Amino acid sequence: MDEAASFDEFVHQHQQALVRYAVLLSGARADAEDLVQEVLTRVYPRWAEVSGSAGSAYAYVRRAITNEYLSWRRRWSTRHIWPAGSELPEREHLDPLRDEHDERLWQLLRELPRQQRAAVVLRYYEDLDDTEIAGILGCRQTTVRAHVSRGLAALRSAIAMPERAWRNHE
Repeated sequence: MDEAASFDEFVHQHQQALVRYAVLLSGARADAEDLVQEVLTRVYPRWAEVSGSAGSAYAYVRRAITNEYLSWRRRWSTRHIWPAGSELPEREHLDPLRDEHDERLWQLLRELPRQQRAAVVLRYYEDLDDTEIAGILGCRQTTVRAHVSRGLAALRSAIAMPERAWRNHE
């Protein structure tokens, strides 16, 4: 199978899963699709190397998406100008199909720092262990455990907050 066909097959098999993963990181489908497209565009010229390596091509692309997400927000803020008084970009991406309870959980997840959010998503959505997450985030396993622990503590604390107090917190 040639490189282009191999890459096309990979995208066909994994694009939806990669976009779902990126949605959990970015909080918005449009941003997630942009993240995945950006990473796939960068990976394509080196596809023979990526697909022929000892590790999984999916794991490689997932790590690239994570890294792009972690650095993308910093670059994104310098490329986009928002008029004074407008809401922050992350708050405007609401999915009308989610119910109020889901929206609260999404909002709480979006409020976590990027590293904590990535660690929580990798642990509970991608079902990875500390070693795998540490490899993706480029940190130690103890740091992964700290990110997950702090992220979960922040989510538990916010979830325990009464609904009325949470609405006023926004």
